[in-house]
Amino acid sequence: MNIPILFEDGEALIVNKPAGLPLDRPRKGGVALEDFLPDLRLGFAREPLPVHRLDQDTSGCLLLARNPKAHKRFCAAFEARVVSKRYLGVVNGPVRKESGTISLNLLKTSSKYGGWRIVASHEGKPAVTHWRKIAEVDGLTLVEFRPETGRTHQIRVHAQKGLGAALLGDPIYGDGAGAGRTMLHAVELTVLREGKPPIHAVAPMPEDFVELGFEEGIDLTKVWEQKEEQEDHGE
Repeated sequence: MNIPILFEDGEALIVNKPAGLPLDRPRKGGVALEDFLPDLRLGFAREPLPVHRLDQDTSGCLLLARNPKAHKRFCAAFEARVVSKRYLGVVNGPVRKESGTISLNLLKTSSKYGGWRIVASHEGKPAVTHWRKIAEVDGLTLVEFRPETGRTHQIRVHAQKGLGAALLGDPIYGDGAGAGRTMLHAVELTVLREGKPPIHAVAPMPEDFVELGFEEGIDLTKVWEQKEEQEDHGE
């Protein structure tokens, strides 16, 4: 399994995590991110440490810290919400509006037979996701998500409850059909640093997104700016 490096300097790496690769070793065994950490030392004394989490199915930008001090600073940046994250998700159905904000509190629940899942509940923790529609192909919608908060399964639940359809392939919040995984991709990550240039990377469109008909060369930043200009002019 190849893990491309999207950003590298003396204290950070951003890698393009493949879909299907878990961060932690599964109970039943198998490959995990830790198997690749020795190779990602790249001459440094220590193995890099993941700063945040991506679900096993989610591909894209994952930040690794190259030393404990950097890891502590980056974790604090995520806690302080000074990290900019953008995701692409394929919603399993049409989306009527062009953009919006979903604000639904999220609560973790569990049952003996169904296991755990996240539900929308006023008793849960606040969760906010901004979104914009990018493209539609054959009844599927490519949506860009910008989460303000970082709750577990936030985008997956917000898509289901806020947009009216789950992400394609999602076996928990949807029917699991139509794709070999939950179609969510961490496309861009930016971390501000005091006295240094930001840590920044963009992960290319995954092949399974392209196979669904979503253009490989789409300039997402340009699309976002064009939509903002249209809204500013009342279009």
